[in-house]
Amino acid sequence: MSVSTGDLLKMELIANNQEFRQLVQEHKSYEMRLGELAALPHPSEDELLEVAQLKKKKLLVKDKMESMVQVHKRKAASH
Repeated sequence: MSVSTGDLLKMELIANNQEFRQLVQEHKSYEMRLGELAALPHPSEDELLEVAQLKKKKLLVKDKMESMVQVHKRKAASH
């Protein structure tokens, strides 16, 4: 299995960028909580609302991470 350039950039950012590491952890925590909520047989209205909010937060974090990858990629290409 080969590692993509994007994966390499993410690994580099995880190793060298505290903000990116925090975003990765935040994304993982949202993912875990969404998994917990998805396992509920009959979620309450509050839990359904939490799912919607977590999905939005997770997407925002993912977009921010992708933006950081793109900035890093442009900087690497200019050197």
